[in-house]
Amino acid sequence: MKPASSPPPFETSDEASPVLRPGVRSYVKRGGRTTEAQARALATWGPRFMLPYRPEPLDLAATFGRAAPTVLEIGFGMGEATAQIAQTLPHTNFLGCEVHEPGVGALLKRIGELGLDNVRIVQHDAIEVLQHMIAPGSLAGVHVFFPDPWHKKRHHKRRLIQPPLVALLASRLTSGGYVHCATDWQPYAEQMLEVLSAEPTLRNTAQTYAERPAYRPMTKFEQRGLRLGHGVWDLVFTRL
Repeated sequence: MKPASSPPPFETSDEASPVLRPGVRSYVKRGGRTTEAQARALATWGPRFMLPYRPEPLDLAATFGRAAPTVLEIGFGMGEATAQIAQTLPHTNFLGCEVHEPGVGALLKRIGELGLDNVRIVQHDAIEVLQHMIAPGSLAGVHVFFPDPWHKKRHHKRRLIQPPLVALLASRLTSGGYVHCATDWQPYAEQMLEVLSAEPTLRNTAQTYAERPAYRPMTKFEQRGLRLGHGVWDLVFTRL
């Protein structure tokens, strides 16, 4: 089915809780072959650092072997930024959600190379993970970096940052926890700002867009875009 004819990924239940429409996901399967190095990383490090999806709350302290602030990342791509942030912030736990096997394998490879022990991965749709595996008030932060902007107007309903998801994210944050979004597509940045600002339990840390926090590294793609005059917009909101 083409995305243009698909329903939006969210609907609202009687309790005003955001839920996923049956059979619809918050992502679109991309092509891409898993390399031999990524496959080796999956076989070597997957059993240690990957968590199976189960529709029951995670015990985060048991999962990471310690009690520490936990940050969820939705859609980490090839995991370059995730690994750098985890290395920079060793006293924080990072739980990454990514459905694409090459990206999972690439991050596992970096975990092995860098000797990281503060990253865990769930290869599953992040919305279902949030709904069923993450307890309310348990996260210190959420990262959503460069989600698919769905440029065409008729596809905007497929964008990840929508009011139901933002409400769900906010419900999983501890008081003072944060949501950090970043995009290189200005119309999407404007939508993100509007949607995040409308969530009554969140507060913007800036007047509009935030300066890039020091922990978020610039990707090669981002550096190239900035050289070409393209913008990047960061938004950081905290839970009241």
